[in-house]
Amino acid sequence: MLQMIYIHSIIKEITNVGCWSERGTVAMIRVTEETGLKQVVVESSNVFNVRKGPMNNMVDVRACNKPVERLWWRGVRSSKFRHVYGRPAKREGCYENIKITKNAHDSHFCAANPKFVAVVTEVAGGGTFLVLPIHNTGRLDFNASRVTGHRGPVLDVKWNPFNDNIIASCSDDCTIKLWYIPDGGLATHLSEWLIDLHGHKRRVGYIEWHPTAENVLVSAGFDHLMIVWDVGCGEAVNVIDCHPDVIYSMSFNRDGSLVATTCKDKKLRIIEPRRGIVLQEGICHAGTKACKAVFLGNTGRVLTTGFSRHSDRQYAVWSQSDLSSALCTETIDCSSGVLFPYYDHDTRIVFLAGKGDGNIRYYEVVDQAPWLHYLNQFLSGSPQRGLGFMPKRGCDVTQCEIFRFYKLHATKGMCEPISMIVPRKSDTFQEDLFPDTAAPTPAISARDWINGRNCNPVLMSMNTGVAIRTHKPQPPPTNIVAPITALPTANNNNIKKFAFLSQETVPDYRPIDNVLPLEKSQKTSSNQSTKFQQIQQLFGQPNIVTNDEYKRGERTEQLADSPKTEFQLQRAYSRQCEELKLLRKQLANRERRIRELEEQVQALQLQQRKSQSAHN
Repeated sequence: MLQMIYIHSIIKEITNVGCWSERGTVAMIRVTEETGLKQVVVESSNVFNVRKGPMNNMVDVRACNKPVERLWWRGVRSSKFRHVYGRPAKREGCYENIKITKNAHDSHFCAANPKFVAVVTEVAGGGTFLVLPIHNTGRLDFNASRVTGHRGPVLDVKWNPFNDNIIASCSDDCTIKLWYIPDGGLATHLSEWLIDLHGHKRRVGYIEWHPTAENVLVSAGFDHLMIVWDVGCGEAVNVIDCHPDVIYSMSFNRDGSLVATTCKDKKLRIIEPRRGIVLQEGICHAGTKACKAVFLGNTGRVLTTGFSRHSDRQYAVWSQSDLSSALCTETIDCSSGVLFPYYDHDTRIVFLAGKGDGNIRYYEVVDQAPWLHYLNQFLSGSPQRGLGFMPKRGCDVTQCEIFRFYKLHATKGMCEPISMIVPRKSDTFQEDLFPDTAAPTPAISARDWINGRNCNPVLMSMNTGVAIRTHKPQPPPTNIVAPITALPTANNNNIKKFAFLSQETVPDYRPIDNVLPLEKSQKTSSNQSTKFQQIQQLFGQPNIVTNDEYKRGERTEQLADSPKTEFQLQRAYSRQCEELKLLRKQLANRERRIRELEEQVQALQLQQRKSQSAHN
């Protein structure tokens, strides 16, 4: 019988054989029983034969050689993130009275940035999502303004990482749309999109923004296609057709040169998105339910979550250069909800949250086996329907907040912020917790990335640049379908204003009592539109339009080209339809504005008559 005994600077008796050490060393001894003989084997492989007897039952360990390597001791692992805990927001810090979608699609249904929170909502027809300013917490108004441009249920929303006012959404109507959200939030329902991307034949399930290139978006549809878009010109850069079944997830690596995808055929693929080439592929999880994947930053490894053959939830770590076998695979539990991985590159922590679960587990990533170390979990009694997360530049460094979730409750219409906090006593900036993070500035343009250039993200300091929200101001939406003259400069505008004010005013010396109110109101209503047009022509104000300058991605010169193929005819017809639709909307806006001005004039006249009657 083999026994392992550790001796710590004491004299210990082991089956009539003892070990003694004066220097406080730790010796590992294996004791085997033989007939009439005791063998004591020390780490240095020296063997001492000791006969049974009252005087020969002690062995001096000082004669043993010291171990070549330090013995591995299974103790508590040291980590500065070992005590990370989750702190949910108080009731007044949550977003209440939200009709969260009940769609069974495996998506987050929530997206956040330092300005806004977007939540996909339930609606009877079409698809809508709610956009709230980040500080507009509390109970939501029942008639709150929403984005209502999709004709089918919204399946995924993602904020532009380089412009906090631009959000992309994909829907069951086979389209991807981009929307501009003003800084103060939505005043009315938004149905005018910036750009509408058509290319998928079935519903679009997932979208992802490129982490370093500007205006590059990747979409995955249920037609088994991935399309790389240049949203700056509204064109498809590449169509990736390498998946035989439904795509479950997509994830860019740190510089955006590779994309990891999981598919219903149980395979994990590493794809070069510009050429659409599959660099590596392999079976990731044997279960039939959805698998999710996320790149672990620039470590060259990928984390996947899925199900085993016996429907146990598990995670696995893979090397991006070899997907034949996993570096490690661990079983988590036996729940049935799909696990969503969230990776924080700055702290190298992976958060695992299951749909329908109430807890969030988190692990620390290391560069050697076992590759992931379990830290702790955030427990909650309320299940979650989806989870959004805040970019690192939106976290509160004064509270040592390293990550923030936005939890959509499954049983009540509430979005609850959950802050992951490292407990520290000091109030100063913690440099070890907050290294330089990705800034809201693109590292390269879309054209450079398409031509084959890769670049790491632009970094900013969390100590000095945490107030940065977006890298450039977004102008009000404009349109490029028809050429628009530039706005007049301030000097020209002032000259025209003074010229208008210097014109002679013809007074009306009739008494106010002699002027019939009906006559004056008729004159005002009949001349209102003419006066408004004259003032507009005088100041050179352009027509009011609502769409952004890169809508449809077609240059004006192309409108004059005569179509030669059926596809060109269809595109020309669709453009003309869109132009007619836009003109109708502009006409409706003009008429609405005229009515508003007439009502204001009537209100002013009524107020003037009341004041005059009060003076009399």
